[in-house]
Amino acid sequence: MNPDAAAALFDELRDATASRRGVSRESYGPGEDKAIALIDREARARGLETGSDAAANLVISLPGRASETPYVACGSHLDSVPEGGNYDGAAGVVAGLAAMCRLLEEGTAPAHNVKTIALRGEESAWYGRACIGSSALFGRLTPEDLAAPHREGEGTLGAAMARTGADIARIARGDPLVDAARISGWLELHIEQGPVLVEDNIPVAVVSGIRGNIRHRRILCLGEAGHSGAVPRRLRRDAVFATARLIAALDDRWAERLEDGDDLVVTAGIVETDGRAHAMSRIPGELAFSFEARSQNGETLEAFYAVLQDECRRIAGERNVRFAFDRRVDTPPATMDADWRARLLRHAGRLGLPARTVPCGAGHDAALFAEAGIPSAMIFVRNEHGSHNPREAMRIDDFMKGCDLLYQGLLDPPR
Repeated sequence: MNPDAAAALFDELRDATASRRGVSRESYGPGEDKAIALIDREARARGLETGSDAAANLVISLPGRASETPYVACGSHLDSVPEGGNYDGAAGVVAGLAAMCRLLEEGTAPAHNVKTIALRGEESAWYGRACIGSSALFGRLTPEDLAAPHREGEGTLGAAMARTGADIARIARGDPLVDAARISGWLELHIEQGPVLVEDNIPVAVVSGIRGNIRHRRILCLGEAGHSGAVPRRLRRDAVFATARLIAALDDRWAERLEDGDDLVVTAGIVETDGRAHAMSRIPGELAFSFEARSQNGETLEAFYAVLQDECRRIAGERNVRFAFDRRVDTPPATMDADWRARLLRHAGRLGLPARTVPCGAGHDAALFAEAGIPSAMIFVRNEHGSHNPREAMRIDDFMKGCDLLYQGLLDPPR
């Protein structure tokens, strides 16, 4: 697949899933369906075998010389956040397809089977659960996950998965849908979602590790509504002021952790009162907010989660409110395989690319493969303006450099 063909495929993906701004490819929804159908069509047109696994992920296959040996897999996801960018996830799927096309075009039969997997549901924006397609593969979705409501309250994750043909009965039982021992390695190309490669003028890099996270999709601060002019401060149970105090306290404690040298990022990405009830003249009695902490160190995550709970108890007493938590969702940190990293850095040097490693702050399917005991690695491609927004700006020449590195990795995976 040459640069023009890759650019045309990205353009077609964008056009097929365009929203008001950017693209919207809902996890296990219509936009993701369109993207999967498009990639499936392209793969079959180029002579590759395609099919779906029991989690409804798209699987593109190329037989190797020794079909009985474990296979090496690559890929990423095709869903997006609402009104997101076109390259987050899709770049890794198109890169895997491009590498397999190159193997076919060059007549190079790899020693092992190669698969590109277009994983469903990596983004947590739709159902509050990240890496759904890969979690299902390894038996890590629960009945509670399947009962998670859509962000707009229309149906559940399980119903959406069933609509696409996923085997909900096996998934709900926690049955693994693949034999991890049959996968010799997982290699995922992804746009960098931060500014490091742009600032350092580096087209590609090898990922050292992936931050894990602890999340609550919805925490409620419950106080008491009242008239804004009639209730004095000392008698108020104001949910907004209490939550503001909590978030400010968490920010201070986060800064302390950074001063101590911890790797940690903390976010409250959703803060909202009930639009049906809030008013300028009403003391808000309820506020909902989300919580997320990320770190490459599991102990750091647990320690800061304890800080969250301590601060909630303290502020609840001070402000005469209470905090109610929904289900906690965890993704453990993942270290990328040392052998993979060494091989990719060596190939980068041979290709005339900087041999550079960088940490990854965002979560990825590669972490699930690593946790399942599969040697895993990631390649970052330079991308301007971050991700999860329509301004993602990956250059095609950078992408092709990443594809070259991915191709070399597929030819030389860990043994």
